[in-house]
Amino acid sequence: SWIRSGKFTEQVSLAGKIAAVTGANSGIGLETAKDLNLRGAKVYMLCRSKERANDARNKMIEAGCDGSRLLFSQCDLSKFASVRACSDRMTEAESRLDILINNAGIMFYPQFELTEDGHEMTWQSNHLGPFLLTELLLPLLKKAEEGRIVCVSSALHHKSGPLDLSKIDDESEYGRVAPYNRSKLANVMHARDLARRLQEEGLTHVTVNSLHPGVVATDLSRHLPFNNKAMFSIAGLFMKSEKDGAQTSLYLAMSSEVKGVSGGYFSDCARVKENRAARDDEACKKLYEYSRKAVG
Repeated sequence: SWIRSGKFTEQVSLAGKIAAVTGANSGIGLETAKDLNLRGAKVYMLCRSKERANDARNKMIEAGCDGSRLLFSQCDLSKFASVRACSDRMTEAESRLDILINNAGIMFYPQFELTEDGHEMTWQSNHLGPFLLTELLLPLLKKAEEGRIVCVSSALHHKSGPLDLSKIDDESEYGRVAPYNRSKLANVMHARDLARRLQEEGLTHVTVNSLHPGVVATDLSRHLPFNNKAMFSIAGLFMKSEKDGAQTSLYLAMSSEVKGVSGGYFSDCARVKENRAARDDEACKKLYEYSRKAVG
């Protein structure tokens, strides 16, 4: 195997391939976009801020990336209108999409807040926004020779109980941690049910999988109540680097080992068991139908 302690070392060329990565301006997203570009892919950086995306792009170019294959497209997952506009631009610009990496997310948001679309902020940013983006880009992924969808979840999805979709946007259900755990469970369930739907359509050339990147020192933890530098530097000794955190995303995006594999949950470049709630096919189906309605 090419896998050594969760590192992806398979020599894969992505020349001529087209990829899109949400949250490509920092952390795991930046490392993922960089690696895809270095292997020859044209990478769309789907980010909220043009300024931050440009800073990241310059960093990547300094690291040897080809800037002509790093393209910014504004995409705020907490706004359905922004997601739709982004997907319209991509559909206009490209005839296919080979790789979609739903990487962006927010963690431990400090207060209860509804988006302009009326959904709890973490739920929309981490689940409904990526869900809508995936649905809108599916026609492009279906046109690829081999379309791969990668959903970055978290081992914290194991801490969530079954989803109660009737209460997901209620302030009474809000806490610092529960909304994140719920949204990450939804990522795993979304990948599982979309995989089932694609297989039922006979579209075995499009696969979708979810993953836990590891505990990574990124700015995702900026909303932690105890986010002070001293504690973080100690914790950092036990955390993965951002590059290490990107390895399973890269593995699922291009490894020959997972060609045709769909609906799985992975960690350290290996398939692992998901939360029991995510193995409830009926609940996964319900979440998919609810999500389609919620995003209009």
